[in-house]
Amino acid sequence: MALAKVLLVDDDASIRYTLALILEQHDFIVTVAANVPEALKKINAEIFDVLLSDLHMPGAGDGLTVVSAMRHSNPKAVTLLLTAFPAMEAAAQAILLQADEILVKPMNVEMLIDVIKQRLAIGPPRSRIVESVATILERSVESTIQSWFELVQMEAKLMAIPLTFELRCGHLTQVFRDLVYRLRASKELGTKELLSAAAAEHGVTRRKQGYTAAMMVEESRILQVSIFKTLQNNLANIDFSVVLIGVMTIADEVDSQLSQAMDSYIAESLGDALPA
Repeated sequence: MALAKVLLVDDDASIRYTLALILEQHDFIVTVAANVPEALKKINAEIFDVLLSDLHMPGAGDGLTVVSAMRHSNPKAVTLLLTAFPAMEAAAQAILLQADEILVKPMNVEMLIDVIKQRLAIGPPRSRIVESVATILERSVESTIQSWFELVQMEAKLMAIPLTFELRCGHLTQVFRDLVYRLRASKELGTKELLSAAAAEHGVTRRKQGYTAAMMVEESRILQVSIFKTLQNNLANIDFSVVLIGVMTIADEVDSQLSQAMDSYIAESLGDALPA
């Protein structure tokens, strides 16, 4: 039987050295990485049977980033996280949606070896589906819009303008198309080249419907809340290696669309103020 290949990721040099030596003594082939970028390069270059990664590391990314990358590159690999903070029950459930098991430092060496061998024997306990932020949003458009509408209905100031579901939510389908396009285009944050005719039209429409500027801002805020709730509900599938840039891109694009809508809203208001 071929020896199992382990990728060990830890920013502590003494831990890397000691654990690598112990694993090799138990017939594992060990590759080490000192940080997240180094680990991602190795994951893209080689196939591993086991990932053993520290959860908390300095610099960009953490153990979840490495786990997500491994799940994307090699769904069959066993993924184990090491943490020095045992009292993390609130976060543990979300983390376990990504990793197979969490081990607390300092761990018993024999226990660690047993866990690795047991996990290798039984294989991954569930299907490994990793999705980008864009894919999650694209397949969740209807449910996210419904979530947005339910939150809007709780705001008395917004509901003071009586509108049908279609009139209140009709603009959102195009907003999501633009969001997905922006996420997949990997545009630099702050990019303003994606102009939306729909956003400009939305500003004019809301002005004619009687919305105030503050009401438009509140609707936009609720939209971001609804989108982030959708991502929260999909933690089991989300690719943590790109989630941060995805969240920032969403916020940037929603704000950009609000800005464009407000420009047309103000222009419409000024036009109404001109003498006939």
